[in-house]
Amino acid sequence: MYENTFPNKRFKHTLEFLRKHISTSETILDLGVVNPFSEIMSQQGYTVENTKGEDLDLDTSTIDNSSADVVTAFEIFEHLLSPFTVLKSIKADKLVASVPLKLWFSSAYRSKTDMLDRHYHEFEDWQFDWLLEKAGWKIIDRQKWTNPTKKIGIRPMLRWFTPRYYIVYAERI
Repeated sequence: MYENTFPNKRFKHTLEFLRKHISTSETILDLGVVNPFSEIMSQQGYTVENTKGEDLDLDTSTIDNSSADVVTAFEIFEHLLSPFTVLKSIKADKLVASVPLKLWFSSAYRSKTDMLDRHYHEFEDWQFDWLLEKAGWKIIDRQKWTNPTKKIGIRPMLRWFTPRYYIVYAERI
């Protein structure tokens, strides 16, 4: 997934946000398979368990059986057909989740080679807020940031000014 690029800025912002809200004494269920960021969390002293690659639209058993204090979901919900079901199934009282924001000047991401690496949703911030609230979460903190590229063109230039990522810390109501 990160063969040619590594999302240093996204990982830096995500780790700072996580540290702000979650103590290393709290256990984490990270939605998605083990990945470079879940390894970074472990290196920073967090106790992290990942889901196993099951289709979370169809199988929430790992979430249902988890006793983690916190659930993290970094760029996961946009891949699900029904993130509402997953959000409702979480038993932990704390959630840290990020999603890529919908960009008006760019179509939704779709890998041509990996069926699982596609975005069914690309949220506007208010849509993600509404989804969380309907699923029983209260947003405590939120942050957005851009994702500039070094490419030339109008769309790359717009990425310097248009927020691409949205992260929230929420607690179960």
